[in-house]
Amino acid sequence: MPLELHDTGIVLMAAGASRRLGQPKQLIETNGKSLLADMAEVALATGMRPVIVVLGALAEAVKATIQHKEVTLVQNPHWQKGMATSLHIGLRTLLHANPSLQAAILMVCDQPFVSTRLLLQLLQSHTATGMPAIASTYAGRMGTPALFHRSIFEDLMQIQGDTGARKWMAAHPESVATLPFEKGAFDIDTPEDLAQWQNPSNPDLS
Repeated sequence: MPLELHDTGIVLMAAGASRRLGQPKQLIETNGKSLLADMAEVALATGMRPVIVVLGALAEAVKATIQHKEVTLVQNPHWQKGMATSLHIGLRTLLHANPSLQAAILMVCDQPFVSTRLLLQLLQSHTATGMPAIASTYAGRMGTPALFHRSIFEDLMQIQGDTGARKWMAAHPESVATLPFEKGAFDIDTPEDLAQWQNPSNPDLS
């Protein structure tokens, strides 16, 4: 059956310590708000619910930048053990909020070119293809944002370490449809990335 907006929730993972950047990427200012708040609003604008934000490092400071009442904030006490722990707590929180949920979109906060339109296209691609997973593709690889049908949740809950759902996608390419997202290759990991993103005249990001 085609997925509807009310069948699908979103997990926005934002628990990392941003060690390579040297400052919390979640708190970078954009459009008068934090990068994390901006990404949360992109998720909310889809109409999908619930929207779960998984926090970890500097959780209290980061939490203070999210004011929207429709965002559910959850703290990952094990965030230092790797991204998989945020994936697990995000999925569990989604299912607790909506036990009948049929799919989840996973996204991260440091891909500033993720749009509401892209997230809705993931849902549309699932309807068009019937595939259990839909991944964004960039730089020759599959990645986030990505949609996963409920039938895959148990597999995702088995992933361990500092890796996320990409590990499952790499192991099951026959079960993944793809959606081109060229600017997905850009994320804010280093001071150089941040300077590049903050330069509006940069032709590589236009």
